[in-house]
Amino acid sequence: MEAPLSVCRPVALIPAYKPEPAILDTARALLASRRIAHVVVVNDGSGAEYDPFFRELTDMGATVLRHPANLGKGMALRTGLKHIARAFPRSVGVVTLDADGQHLVKDVLATAARLLENPRALILGCRSFGQNTPLRSRMGNITTRLVMRVLAGLNISDTQTGLRGIPLFLVPKLLRLRTTGYDFELDMLILAKKERIPVAEVPIDTVYIDGNRSSHFHPLLDSMKIYLVFLRYNLSSLLTAGVDYAVFMTCTMLGLTLAPSMALGRGCSWAVNYGINRSFVFPSDKGWQSLMPYLLFEISMAMLAYIGIDFLHRTLSLPVYGAKVLVESSLYLLTFTVQREIVFGPAACPRETYDLAEAQVLSREKGK
Repeated sequence: MEAPLSVCRPVALIPAYKPEPAILDTARALLASRRIAHVVVVNDGSGAEYDPFFRELTDMGATVLRHPANLGKGMALRTGLKHIARAFPRSVGVVTLDADGQHLVKDVLATAARLLENPRALILGCRSFGQNTPLRSRMGNITTRLVMRVLAGLNISDTQTGLRGIPLFLVPKLLRLRTTGYDFELDMLILAKKERIPVAEVPIDTVYIDGNRSSHFHPLLDSMKIYLVFLRYNLSSLLTAGVDYAVFMTCTMLGLTLAPSMALGRGCSWAVNYGINRSFVFPSDKGWQSLMPYLLFEISMAMLAYIGIDFLHRTLSLPVYGAKVLVESSLYLLTFTVQREIVFGPAACPRETYDLAEAQVLSREKGK
């Protein structure tokens, strides 16, 4: 039998730091809507001057949670998600929206409707970025979109949108993320990629008020925090290359030829690289099952690198150290992609797994 509408409907979540008055009308309209079960607002340390604003939200029926100090958008989202997971365990999920009045009610409801239709997908309300878009917003999205495509393998038109439909089964995994600012939303996309959760886009209106001056996104500081999410993808490679190069140089200076020098260098670097990548860079649920694919792939890459270095050194008379850097740098992106997608990539999670997870949540709730 189909569950009651009040049980299935998503809950709206608004992280609010010094919010705009327009969000009052938005919250009121969402509370009156039959597509939203409830509205939860997190006061992220806005200050005493905003207390009347949040009291009005409470009076109209919204739940207001409070941080005593500003802890960041990611932390506000985590606080709201944790509350919703406990208070609305039978909801299909959560629809997040920003408190600056730039998400229209019709777009929030469209995102909620798409989440109801696709309860196992992450829904993104995606803006179009035309000539009327403020420069900092347009350039920030273009840059982040490119980085996401190259490093995370995600082709998303609006990586920084705050309007999202989050399925409830994804919430426990989001609460384990360590990021607390705007980078939390980027980590959410990377998590969806890792867990092979489909991402669906809903076109929404692009609304900027006073050139987007109400936004608390700081282009330089917050962009640096966002791109630091990707830094872990490169630290392992740099450390591995350092170990490989140091051992390789030591062996050649001791008189060893190219082949054994490369073999010893690669052997030492593989031990470092595999441990870091499996535990930190591409956290994998495959365990030691990823070791054999890793070794087979890395041996293949080592043979290819040897052929390239030998050719450049013998045929074109390039110094062996320079040839090594040139060849292995050209193979970096291929190595990164194969490790991310195949070697450490998670096995496809069957739909039945999500059905079981949802059934367990319902079962626990009924047993209380």
